[in-house]
Amino acid sequence: MGYPAEYRYTKAHEWIHLQGNQARIGITQHAQAELGDIVFVELPAVGTAVQKGDNVATVESVKAVGDVFAPVAGTVVDVNADLESAPETINSSPHESGWILVLEIADPSELDDALDVAAYESFIAGE
Repeated sequence: MGYPAEYRYTKAHEWIHLQGNQARIGITQHAQAELGDIVFVELPAVGTAVQKGDNVATVESVKAVGDVFAPVAGTVVDVNADLESAPETINSSPHESGWILVLEIADPSELDDALDVAAYESFIAGE
């Protein structure tokens, strides 16, 4: 599976899809493969204000628990409630149906350090 070219990526293996002043966020194909079968996702409450780097969600698999960090400061405006009953969606569709939350971005310049697809693929190749 390839990584969407229009997304941005973090070294903590989150992806960011910008849509205006909102960022849809999930974990990458690489992250879900490392975690294994996802069995539970703890979602934030809509309206939660977060700072860049805050733990904003938790993804639990049969092997490990992984934190999802906010790649930018903002306010949670939507969550993927379907993950509560079907967390395995992250395994089958990490970059589309397996999105986790949407943030209303406070400062878009905070994404300046996010990686483009080529940089992210180089990063994971070197891990």
